[in-house]
Amino acid sequence: MVEKELKQLTIEELKSRKQCQTFVRRFISYFFLTIGTFIMVGPFVWMLVTSLKNPGEIFSYQKAWWMDWVPTSFVWQNYLKAWKVVPFARFYLNSIFVSLATTFGQVLTSAMAGYAFARLNFPGRDKIFLGYLATMMIPGAVTMIPVFILLRYIGWIDSYQALILPGIFTAYGTFMLRQFFMTLPRDLEDAAKIDGCSYFGIFWRIILPLSKPALATLFTFTFMGSWMNFMWPLIVINSQEKFTLPVGLAYFQSLHHTDWSLLMAGSLMMLLPILLVFIFCQRFFVEGIKLTGIKG
Repeated sequence: MVEKELKQLTIEELKSRKQCQTFVRRFISYFFLTIGTFIMVGPFVWMLVTSLKNPGEIFSYQKAWWMDWVPTSFVWQNYLKAWKVVPFARFYLNSIFVSLATTFGQVLTSAMAGYAFARLNFPGRDKIFLGYLATMMIPGAVTMIPVFILLRYIGWIDSYQALILPGIFTAYGTFMLRQFFMTLPRDLEDAAKIDGCSYFGIFWRIILPLSKPALATLFTFTFMGSWMNFMWPLIVINSQEKFTLPVGLAYFQSLHHTDWSLLMAGSLMMLLPILLVFIFCQRFFVEGIKLTGIKG
């Protein structure tokens, strides 16, 4: 009896120790996650607070540090003023058009190339794919000048073609979708071939519907990269009516003065499409591929 009681006590002690260790681990992890959350959200909060301040109030320090984060008066007119000071609506439409055109074009070309490298058999396929991957090792700054010279010879400088077409073709998207397509089973594809479906029909009706998570991920990354792109539009565009938002926001800055309240207001309005795209595509990130129709 004494031995059984001792065993029960030791078991209870082990359980209590495990519970204490689990509690300590969770507390430490939540503590550091909370700190990381404040570090990441802090700049966004500062941007929001600055967009609602008067220009003279931005760099004025109060007695208490927390008072610097609370505007004395919420100036909502900064958002309306940002639209009037510069042609913000035109910049917004340019960014939406260029980003959507680049994103849809890149997803389409990457999906078609990834399908060819993953499913089709043709001479030199693997060697061509390795050469395709080799382009990922070349920095964009190296190819920027040759692409600019090529566009100048074509006569596309200061045009929407210069903003869209160079970003449509990418080795990263092709590699990602090719790796994803290779994980799909060939049973449905073989059944479609028996029914007389063409290669394009298999690609459009079978491969793409099963690849929504990968397509949504590439769509989100491409849209964000195109929406936030600053260097390339600054180089190839000279006309103000073709400026995108990252270039247009530079109008709030000058050599001797920066209107921080309007700049932060414009930056916040610039983030809205990215948030909408992320919210719409978020469910596809965690959604698994559910294959139906395969039995046996």
